[in-house]
Amino acid sequence: MADSQSTSDQDALSKIDTSVPHSARIWNYWMGGKDNYEVDRIAGDAYREVAPNIETMARGSRHYLIRAVTLMAGELGIRQFLDIGTGLPTYDNTHQVAQRIAPESRIVYVDNDPLVLRHAQALLTSSSEGVTEYIDADLREPEKIIERAEKVLDFDKPVALMLMGILGHIQGYDEAKSIVRRLQAALPSGSYFVHYDSTDTDASLKEAQQGYDDTGAIPYVLRTPQQLGAYYEGLELLEPGIVSCPLWRPESGSTPEPTDIYGGVARKR
Repeated sequence: MADSQSTSDQDALSKIDTSVPHSARIWNYWMGGKDNYEVDRIAGDAYREVAPNIETMARGSRHYLIRAVTLMAGELGIRQFLDIGTGLPTYDNTHQVAQRIAPESRIVYVDNDPLVLRHAQALLTSSSEGVTEYIDADLREPEKIIERAEKVLDFDKPVALMLMGILGHIQGYDEAKSIVRRLQAALPSGSYFVHYDSTDTDASLKEAQQGYDDTGAIPYVLRTPQQLGAYYEGLELLEPGIVSCPLWRPESGSTPEPTDIYGGVARKR
């Protein structure tokens, strides 16, 4: 078993390209994590020089995830979560938030990044009552994701589909919408769609993103809030709708400032 694990780790490490920055590792850097390389820190610092608010955006997006999962696992009674585009583990990951509230929750993480694969064991912790599983798969193949997720999740019962900061990596807007529709189509009535992505609503962010894209890293497309809104068509949006993430049901007594990451939670009828 140990030899098998070592071989798996070596296979994953051999696929990690440290010559170009990577968004998941840069995001990890901005959030105070240690799973990044010098090339990522250089790119992250360059991005921050142009768009100083980016760290606030990164951390605010995680707080939004925490609030959304808390609502779903608590008040809404959701016990199944499909989190696609997991990224590197930092703090209060989906399974940790959900299983604190409902230990029987079942979580499936999906990503295809080799460094995330290497750290899958950090994600694959679970309460004894629940399940946490990891799928190595590509967002561009939603049917395969659903097929594999069905081995862990019961799609006859509500599922929370989470696409957090990942759809910008799909270059074609029509393709991004198609992927969302196909994933949503597999969800039963009473399921929820949870999402956020960065928007093109700030000139400095657009400049910083262009500089990042020019490094040769996988590009990320900033889209309008209206374009993001189309992902929710046909669903029942929860209040306050699709808004800047810090403004989505902020903690009582807080005075959040909006950032250029928008998201929302919607129910499938």
